[in-house]
Amino acid sequence: MSLQFISIPPANSQPPVGLIVCLHGFSGNSRQLTPYASMFNLPEYQFLFPDAPYSLSYGGRMWYKLQSYDYQGLAATRQQLTDWLKSLESRTGVPLSRTVLSGFSQGGAMTLDVGLTLPLAGVVCMSGYLHFKPEPTTGKSYSPVLIVHGRQDSMVPVSAAQSARDNLKALGVDVKYQEFDMGHVVIPEVLALMRSFAIDTIQASGVKR
Repeated sequence: MSLQFISIPPANSQPPVGLIVCLHGFSGNSRQLTPYASMFNLPEYQFLFPDAPYSLSYGGRMWYKLQSYDYQGLAATRQQLTDWLKSLESRTGVPLSRTVLSGFSQGGAMTLDVGLTLPLAGVVCMSGYLHFKPEPTTGKSYSPVLIVHGRQDSMVPVSAAQSARDNLKALGVDVKYQEFDMGHVVIPEVLALMRSFAIDTIQASGVKR
C-alpha cells in the first residue's frame, strides 16, 4: 500500500526544482506539519507530508510501535516508505537526487533509517535518533545529513543525537550537527537551518536557485 500524503505545489506555479518531504513524529499526522511549507519561503519547491501507516487508538499515527523493544512494524514501514519515495519521480518529475527527506522525532529516526539507503540530495533529522548502529559498507556513498536537537529535550535525550552524529561520521557520512536551547519542539531557527541545508544540497545536485 502506498502512503497517504498531502502535497503542496510550488507557490510560483512552475514545475518544482526540488522536493522536500517531511515526516511527522509519533502520534502526529501530516496536517500538523503543512503550515511549515509557507514558513520555508521556497516558492520553487514542492512539499510532501505523508501520514505514517499505523493509527493509534487515541488519535494520531505512528511509524511503528515505540513500546516494543524490537520496533515492531519498523521493517514493513521501512519498505513502504522506501517504495513511496522511489515512486515520487514518476509523480512529480523530480528525481531523488533533488529530494530532501526530513523528519521530526520518530519521523526523524525514519529519515536516518531510510534516507541513508537512497541517493537523496540530503537527509534532515530533527529531535530524532538512530534505530540501530549502522554497519560500514565498503565503497558506499551517503547523502549529506543535518541533525538538529534540543539540549532540553525530555522526550529524546540530546545524547541520542550525539550518538547518531558520531556513528554516522564513523561511516564517512557528511554530517552537519547543531544543538539549540529548546525542548522537543521545532523552533524558527531550526527551520531556517533546514532551509539553508535544502538549498545547498539541491544546488549541489546541479540545480541553481
